[in-house]
Order: sequence, then C-alpha cells, then structure tokens
Amino acid sequence: MRRKLFLFFMNPCEKFRTRGRKPWKLGIQILKIAVVTIQLVSFGISNEMVQTFKNENTLAFKHLFLKGFEENKDDSYAVYRQADVYDHLSYVINKFLQLRNISIGIYAYDNNGKEDTPLSLCQEMYKQVSIFPGNGTFDIDTEIVTECIYIAPTIQMETAELGEIQQNLTLDYYRLLTLEIMFKLKGINLHTVSQEELPDCYDFTLRITFDNKAHSGKIKITLDNEIEIRECNEWHISGSIRKNTHYMMIFDAFVIIVCLSSLILCTRSVVKGIRLQRDFVKFFKHYYKRRVSWNDQMEFINGWYILIIVSDVLTIIGSVLKMEIQVRSFSSYDICSILLGTSTMFVWLGVIRYLSFFKKYNLLILTLRAALPNVIRFCCCAAMIYLGYCFCGWIVLGPYHTKFRSLNTVSECLFSLINGDDMFATFAQMRQKNHLVWLFSRIYLYSFISLFIYMVLSLFIALITDTYETIKVRKSN
Repeated sequence: MRRKLFLFFMNPCEKFRTRGRKPWKLGIQILKIAVVTIQLVSFGISNEMVQTFKNENTLAFKHLFLKGFEENKDDSYAVYRQADVYDHLSYVINKFLQLRNISIGIYAYDNNGKEDTPLSLCQEMYKQVSIFPGNGTFDIDTEIVTECIYIAPTIQMETAELGEIQQNLTLDYYRLLTLEIMFKLKGINLHTVSQEELPDCYDFTLRITFDNKAHSGKIKITLDNEIEIRECNEWHISGSIRKNTHYMMIFDAFVIIVCLSSLILCTRSVVKGIRLQRDFVKFFKHYYKRRVSWNDQMEFINGWYILIIVSDVLTIIGSVLKMEIQVRSFSSYDICSILLGTSTMFVWLGVIRYLSFFKKYNLLILTLRAALPNVIRFCCCAAMIYLGYCFCGWIVLGPYHTKFRSLNTVSECLFSLINGDDMFATFAQMRQKNHLVWLFSRIYLYSFISLFIYMVLSLFIALITDTYETIKVRKSN
C-alpha cells in the first residue's frame, strides 16, 4: 500500500525519473493548448464579423426608420405631441415601402413563398378609461385589448400620408399603452467572403415601440432588432472558399481527437484514484481500526483532472457546434463562443498544475489553496455589509440618481467605487433638489468608500499577504 501511494502521488517529472514513464498527459495538454487557442482565435475572428454585422445593421435600421435619430441621444428618443406621433408613424411606413430605393444595404422584404410579409401596426390599450383630471376622478377597466392594421409592401403606394394613417388608426392617449410597428426583412452578410468563409443569410424582425405606459406626456420610441442566422437556400461560390472550409473542419476534427484522448487519459487517472481511495480506506480500517477523514479521502481525487475533463467536454461540444456553423446548419454563435471561451480558459488554467511541479512556481498554488477557506469566510461577512448598502442605496437614491435605479446598477456602481473608478461622476450626478436626500447621499457614499477601501479591501489583501509570507518562510526552511 505504501508503494502504491508513493507512486500515485508522484508528479509526471518524478515518474519519468524513477520509472521512465513517459508523461503522455503532459504532452497532450501542451498540444491541446496550442490547437484549442488556434481554434478559438479563428472562431473569434468569424464571431467578430457576425457581431459587427448585427450591430451595424441595427444602427442602419435606426437611421432608416427613426425620424431625426441621433446616435448619442438614443436613450432620450421620444415624442411629446399627438401630431408628432402620427408624423413618426408616417415616416416609418414610408421608409418601409420605399426600402428598395433608399437603402444601400442588401435587404429584401420577407417572403413566405407567395407574397411579401406585410407591416403590422398594433396598439395595446385599456378596454375602457374615463378620466377627469380636473376633479380627480377616474374609472378604468384594466383589461388590455389589441387592435392591428396591416400594410403590404407590394401595394402601389408612394407615401403613407398623415391623413390616411389618422383615418385608419384612431389613438386614444388616455387608453393607449403601447403602439408597435413590426415587420420582417432579409439580408446577406458578404463580409465573410473576404475571410474565406461562406456567407450568412439573416432574418431581421424589427419592432418599433411607442411606449406610453407611464402616461407622463412623454412617449418613448425604441427600435429592437431580433436577428436570426439561417442557412441560405440556394448558393454557389467560385474560388477557394469551399476548400478553406474543408481545411477548417479537418482542423476542428483534429481538435476533437486531441481533446477526446485527453478526456480518456484523465478519466482513467480519476478512476484509478477512486479505486486506490477505496483500497486505502479498507486498509486503514483493517490494520489501524480507524476511519480515514473526508479531507484525506479527497486527496485521492485530483481537482486538476476534473478541470481538464470539464474543459475537454466543453471543447468537444463547442467544436461540433463550430463545424455545424461552418456548414451553416447551426446559427447560434453565442452558445458556441461560450463553450469554446470557457474551455480555453480552463485549458490555460490547467497549465498552472504543471508549473506547480517546480518549487519556484509553486507559491501561487499553495497560497491560493491555503488562503481559500479564510477568504471565503471573509467574503461572506463582507457580502452582508455590501448587500445592506445595495438595498439602502437602491431605495433611497434610486429616484434621484441613474446609477441607483435598479439593484443591478447599484451593485455595479458600488463595485466600481471599491476599485476607485468613477468616484467624481457618482458624487456629481446626485441631484440637489431634495436637500435631505443629498445630505444622506454624501454620508452614504463617504461611509461606503471609507469602510470598503480603507478597511475591508485592506483586510482582504492582508489576509492573502499573510498566507503568502507564511508559506514563503515555510518553503525557505
């Protein structure tokens, strides 16, 4: 048993020196780092082109269909008069009907096989509303009803006149909640041809929403673009694109083979560790009449192998999805990028295990391992204080400060303050309309910054530094 334990806990370098055993897993991991990184860079370039195409098309649609749109004022795009509402509706419909004549992009109307899909103009409103602001009385039936009209792009219509829209669509602003214009377009991304890749076909579903839910005299206008990538129906490309696609698929298949080999070897090592753990527990109980502690049993399960196995599984799945994307039978770049990005991160983190075999590079691993329990306890205590400040800032400062409007933005703002970012802007943007809240905000921000930067963060650093110094002294002795 002593010999088995001695051999099991050897690192690859020691096994090679004592037994002449070649470090196959180490060689495969080095090869895997190279091929997985090359694969990720290749996919990243393709993904960047796709995301750029999506963003630029959304911006182009805003300039095409939103009257007087300015990029720097996207959040404040709104109308305040009834005539402006009809004017903007007329503008959108006109641009939709004249799309082929005004757009410089490669767009076409959505065709369901017979005729072009029409534009839909729908309004959601309360079923019945009677409001008398003068004497403060109202009667509201909160049941929501929807009314829609449809405009086909094939009709012979040069412009959608304001009077015609007012005649076909009557708006009751007391009842109106939202007014939505929805239509579909198709496009092709030819930018990928320059990178020796097959072009993508896109389906754009555009929704222009006039939001009147607040009934505050301001109707916000937003444009949302839902993009779906699909396989083109019929296509033909001359040149080396198809050959390049075949080479990339062969390389992806090679990545899968390498990761599958790593997965098999690491799984075998984990299984051997579990078997040796069971034998050791039985041996210890039989000869020493004692139970092995849980911490000692976990020493037989190598966490680095688990990390490598997870990265291999993610890489294999991501590589298969990448191959599906290359042949245009799968279109979710986001899922593939998450899988490949996470797996590559785990692969590079796994390199630390092999650096830890050398004494001079082992300090980081030992420090993290020793400090982790105390760091978790410390973070749990600090999180209670942090959450308290989050809830307090959200409920008190939310109505007066844009960075405290939701719990998510509050958490982001406070985390930025801990790291010393955006301090002056956070103080300066606080409105002074309510002097009591303004005074509270100063006390709130000064106390949070003082507490977390000068105390909590300093204690956190001191905790890790103290562990590092202890391990350093121990290693030197």
